[in-house]
Amino acid sequence: MINKKKIIVIMPAYNAAKTIQKTFEEIPFDIVDDVVLTDDFSNDETIAVAKKIGIQHIIAHKKNKGYGANQKSCYEKAIALNADIIVMLHPDYQYTPKLIPAMVTLVANDLYDVVLGSRILSKGALKGGMPFYKYVSNRVLTFIQNILMHQKLSEYHTGYRCFDAKLLKQIDFENNSDDFVFDNEILAQCCFLKARIGEISCPAKYFEEASSINFKRSIRYGIGVLRVSFSYFLQKTKLFQFSIFKNL
Repeated sequence: MINKKKIIVIMPAYNAAKTIQKTFEEIPFDIVDDVVLTDDFSNDETIAVAKKIGIQHIIAHKKNKGYGANQKSCYEKAIALNADIIVMLHPDYQYTPKLIPAMVTLVANDLYDVVLGSRILSKGALKGGMPFYKYVSNRVLTFIQNILMHQKLSEYHTGYRCFDAKLLKQIDFENNSDDFVFDNEILAQCCFLKARIGEISCPAKYFEEASSINFKRSIRYGIGVLRVSFSYFLQKTKLFQFSIFKNL
């Protein structure tokens, strides 16, 4: 705990058997109280490895539901376990768990409601192996999103996030996409609620075992991101209503 806040790390997993142990072993358990792993019907030994290394809360999907659906299961369980702060950490070792104390401290001390681990602030994304086309698309999409959503974030596409659980409880994330655009939808909802969003520089590694989406799915993701951003912009005009901002 930090400031008597219960801290839970969630790990949305898919075929992470080769990397989950290394990720788990770097989690700072001097402050982290629990870990929740959701396996999205992996075809490797993810669940077996998770049990072996001692993860207590494991949710196994009986079919592949998608990255967004995987997060939904994680958040639901963490909230049910009375988490005060929830950190999403991918179990593919792309993001370092060593930043958890810094991210959590910013939320626990009531400085931010959300803290993002930005791969862009450090200028190390390309050095870490991010494909050039993904770097360019990240920068272009982020530029457009900042204009449409009146923000000044360095990126919207990181999977390393720390949330105040009170904020997540205000969001009906169950109605969000089950696919990768879920990340952008929940961040847009946070912006709509005028949540305080902070960023911290985060190195990232890209290697064979690290999860990634192919070019075709990247295009679909980009289109989804633009849809979410334009929806946010139009919702703010009060001339249009979109379901993801309902009841916020």
